[in-house]
Amino acid sequence: MFGEQRTRTLLKPIDPARHSTIAPPRLSAHDLINRAEATAEPVAHRRQARPTRRLVLTAGTLAVAVGAVAIAQTFGPNGPDTSEIASPPGADPGVVLVPVAYRSGAGDAGSQLRALASRLVDTEYDNRTGRYMYHHTKTWGDPMMTSADGRYHVAFADDTKVWQTADGTGQQVRTQLEPQYPDQESRDYWQRNLKPKAAASATPAPASIPLPPMDLAPLPSGRAQLNDLLKVRFGAASVSKEVSMVYGRYVVPRQTRAEILRVLADVPGFLWRGQVTDRAGRKGVAITFDDRDNNAQSLLIFDPNTGELLADERLTLSPVRISAYQVILDTAWTDRLN
Repeated sequence: MFGEQRTRTLLKPIDPARHSTIAPPRLSAHDLINRAEATAEPVAHRRQARPTRRLVLTAGTLAVAVGAVAIAQTFGPNGPDTSEIASPPGADPGVVLVPVAYRSGAGDAGSQLRALASRLVDTEYDNRTGRYMYHHTKTWGDPMMTSADGRYHVAFADDTKVWQTADGTGQQVRTQLEPQYPDQESRDYWQRNLKPKAAASATPAPASIPLPPMDLAPLPSGRAQLNDLLKVRFGAASVSKEVSMVYGRYVVPRQTRAEILRVLADVPGFLWRGQVTDRAGRKGVAITFDDRDNNAQSLLIFDPNTGELLADERLTLSPVRISAYQVILDTAWTDRLN
């Protein structure tokens, strides 16, 4: 098997790491292969391995193996950057989703939410105006395609940009992205069973849709009106959904952001999860609510300075897996459709 020096000698000037010192991997290439095979899908679903894969490790494959070990060293099992597991090179498209990581120890979120509300700062749009409320979001899970037996799930991620005026008119541009799966078994099932037409629709051209007039009520700022808008009377699960809707539809000013946090602080059941990293790589603080009656958990991630909602997701508790998520990538006032 090739050693590091022999590999570098063969690559010579095309060696991308010729000026770098690479730390030795924790696992040998042989151990890495064995570990990968040990965690692979069941034998009944595994393709027959080619003998050359076990017997020959080329210089290029060695570089990939070293890189894989480096990644394993960088992020621990609860690291914040494990939100998605990317497909290996050459594999069918789509990723297996992993819930956003947060610490297990948690207390009541009320005091932390009130403290956050008291120290909010302006965000960029707080000092701007415009004709349109602009939102750029990425969502997954609605709608979701499920196998006949109810076990395997898939949905296509959507990238959506919306420009909307106070009367509801405007424009929406939606791009369907790659399929995503709540677990590896669903990925394996749908990669075998998705029809070619469905698979080909994973990356169509963006669809631009004019928005018709609608009754878009002004966003209230008073506590009583916010309690009604967020459906506080129905409990934390409903409040989580409504908070997600509000931030996905309105440009929320600082005073109202603070009041929303105070509303959440007074709703029983929310737990403080501390610092997290959302699916867009942004630092935030999170709260969760476990809806045991419906085997579900709601997670909300807020900007630790401005109090904006960065992302939210809904999980099933048993087994633990993603059922839907939203990432709010941008919010603004603007006068232009672009």
